[in-house]
Parts: sequence; C-alpha cells; structure tokens
Amino acid sequence: MVSTHIPRLVIAAPASGSGKTTVATGLMRAFADAGLAVSPHKVGPDYIDPGYHTLATGRPGRNLDAYMCGPQRVEPLFLHGAAGCDLAVVEGVMGLYDGASGQGELASTAHVAKLLRAPVVLVVDASSQSRSVAALVHGFASWDPEVRVAGVILNKVGSDRHERLLREALDESGVPVLGALRRAPAVHTPSRHLGLVPVAERSTEALDAVAAQAAQVREGCDLEALLALARSAPALTDEAWDPGALRAGVPQGDGGTASGVEAAGPQPNGTRPVVAVAGGAAFTFSYAEHTELLTAAGAEVVTFDPLRDEKLPPDTAGLVIGGGFPEMYAPELSANEPLRKAVADLAASGAPVAAECAGLLYLSRSLDGKPMCGVLAAEARMSERLTLGYREAVAIADNPLAAAGTRVRGHEFHRTVIEPGAGATPAWGFTSPERRVEGFVRGGVHASYLHVHWAGAPGTAERFVAGLPRR
Repeated sequence: MVSTHIPRLVIAAPASGSGKTTVATGLMRAFADAGLAVSPHKVGPDYIDPGYHTLATGRPGRNLDAYMCGPQRVEPLFLHGAAGCDLAVVEGVMGLYDGASGQGELASTAHVAKLLRAPVVLVVDASSQSRSVAALVHGFASWDPEVRVAGVILNKVGSDRHERLLREALDESGVPVLGALRRAPAVHTPSRHLGLVPVAERSTEALDAVAAQAAQVREGCDLEALLALARSAPALTDEAWDPGALRAGVPQGDGGTASGVEAAGPQPNGTRPVVAVAGGAAFTFSYAEHTELLTAAGAEVVTFDPLRDEKLPPDTAGLVIGGGFPEMYAPELSANEPLRKAVADLAASGAPVAAECAGLLYLSRSLDGKPMCGVLAAEARMSERLTLGYREAVAIADNPLAAAGTRVRGHEFHRTVIEPGAGATPAWGFTSPERRVEGFVRGGVHASYLHVHWAGAPGTAERFVAGLPRR
C-alpha cells in the first residue's frame, strides 16, 4: 500500500456567489508567490475557473468530478495532478452540500472533501448579517460529521466593527475564523451568459485580477494557519491515476481498463500520428487529462487556433474541437475561410473528428447566420434558454469515441441551440434525466453537445487514436 502525504484544503461555501473562486484563486497565487508548488483543482465539470487557477499557479487546473469520472477515481486523479507539490487547493462547486440533482451527495463539494479526507474552509458572504453567521456556520459544520469544516473565511466584510461582531459570534461556534476580506472591486472578474469570462480572452486583465485576489488574501487571511490546517490532512493511500496505464490494461480506480482497443503507438516510420486540438480564445474548454490520454495512446497532440491559423497543423490525421465560446467570435471564425475548408476536407476524408459543444457549432452550416464549416447539415444560433446539467447517455452507433452501446456520464452547458438537434445517426441517446437522442455521427465525425471527461470513460482516447489513418 502506498502512502502519500499532500497538504490540502477544500475551499467551499454555503451557496454560489459567496466568493469561492476569488478566495481559492487568491490563496493559490499567494502560496505560489511564497515559493510553494501549488496544485490547483476544481470540484465539478466547470472549465472556466481552472483557467484562472492555472494562471495563479503555473500548473494545469484540474477537475475532480465524482459524477463523470466516478467516486473511485477522485483520489487517483487528485494524486496525479498534485504529484510533487507542496500544497493542493481544491475549489468547491455551488453550495457545500449541493451535488448531482436527485442523487444525494454525489459530486458535491462535501462528497469530494470526504473522498480526499481534506479539511474544508467555508467562505461566507457576510455582507448582510452579523450574529446570524454563527448559526449558519454551525449548521454547515454539524450537518455531516464526516465533513470536517475546520475554518471560516469571512467575505465582503463592511468595516472593522462589522468584523468584530462576526468574530465575536463565531467564537461560540467552535470554528475558527481564518480570514476576513473587505469588499474589493479590483478583484472582480467579469461574467457573461455561461459564467466568468475565460482567461484566454482577457490576458492582461486576468493577470491583474489574479494578482489583486492574491493581495487581498495575503492582507486578510492567516496564511500560516491555513497552511498548518492543510498539513493536518492525513496521508492518502490510493495509486495515482496514470494515463499510460490504461493502454497496458492496468486497473484505474475501479478495475476498469481500456475497452479492448489497442493504442496506435508510433507509425512504421517512427513518427506519431498528429491529432490537432482546437484552442485559442474561441475554444477554451478542455480537460488536461484528454491531451495526456491522447499522448499516452500514441498521438502527437498539436494545438491550433481557428481564429488565427488558416491551415490545420502539418500531417493532421485527426481533429478534436472541444468547448468554448464560438458564438462570441462567429464573424472571425466565419472569415477564416481557408481553415473552414481544411476542416471540411478532413472530415470528408473520413478522418476521426471529435467535436464537443462549441465544436458542434463550428461544424454546422452556420452560427447566428455566419457560415461555419458545413460538415453537418444543421444551423446553430444563440438562445435565451440555458441548458445545464449532468446526463447519462449511451452511444447509438459505432463512432470514433465509443462502440455502440457504450454508456457514459457527461455534462451539458450551453445557451445555444442547433437545428436539427440530431442527425440520421445520433451521437447519443440520453437515458437520464430525460430520454432523447442528440448529436451527429457521420463518417468519422462525432459531434455532440455532451461534454465527457475521458478519464471517466476508459478506452476513449485509445479508440480515437486507433482510428487515425496511417501514412
């Protein structure tokens, strides 16, 4: 049995909007500035917060999602991401006890904290309360005895007097106050229809915001006490997740292995087949493990920017277009006709193409009236309705990502619609929470709104790489 001690904290809150991201990102940067190697993590499927975490720490922001990846993989994935680090900071999702709808604690911050045996620091928006804060904290701390709420950071404190009242009230709760932060407009991060504006779209402003968050945390929090609390977490005993182990059939968490698909490995001439992955400001949603899995499966992963690059990377054999905000850049994406044609030609050749959410829109005939790649006989547009939530799905037909009948768990998160919503051969049949078909399978193309974390779907990367054409 291995034993790994990684100091760690989970930053949680009673509800969304309390300031988790500000505090977690500020702590990451403050500890990194102090010379610690900080591993950043985010509970749940969100792509945007990990971008700020990466900016704060210089390390890939990683998600810990017990719904999509399974509870048994949370600790291995955490150990993989935090290997060699002095400290791990885990930002929670929604309220501490909010998880997958109708499934109890599954995928909640509390669930992940218990899986990691990590102390929880509760960030409380104190702007409209004084003594009542003690009742709130007591309730959260006592709700589940297995969740160790070990400290409180008070956010949006109005004055010195307000802080004294809050601290006096919390003296009776038994939960120590580890920080008190004043209202500070400088740390505000702008939002739009799907949450915070991604780091890739803000550059200098994002750097300034993260620096301001760190300064606020340094001024208002007891960093020594927080680090001591993190170091009090017990050793973990699971094996770290290994993207290469799947290829060898080594169990990953629950004994699951690759789905019988042999990875491609190097080509006869010694080179690796090139998988082009869309990036840049329009396509910012990706999980770090996807690139690691593709590389372990034998591919050379090359990133390109559909806003700037007029050609696909040389020798592209397969294409992955993840999520993002193409609706914000529809005119620019449309204006890049050479790349749109290159993508259409690659798809027409039968090469594997995996398009997810934003990628689905990019492959459509048009987005908000602007011509796109025309790979799919469908039109996309912005909508007033937000589609959001976890999904259970089954693959309708064999495709580059999964064999027919493969069951996955994923996540939808978009404020666009595509018409029709499914092709003659849909990508997925949703089985929960409602039954419907969705997406498109056509030749080598798999396009869908569904976000899937490939670490929770063993064999996905191997299957994709095994289907790449050989030179």
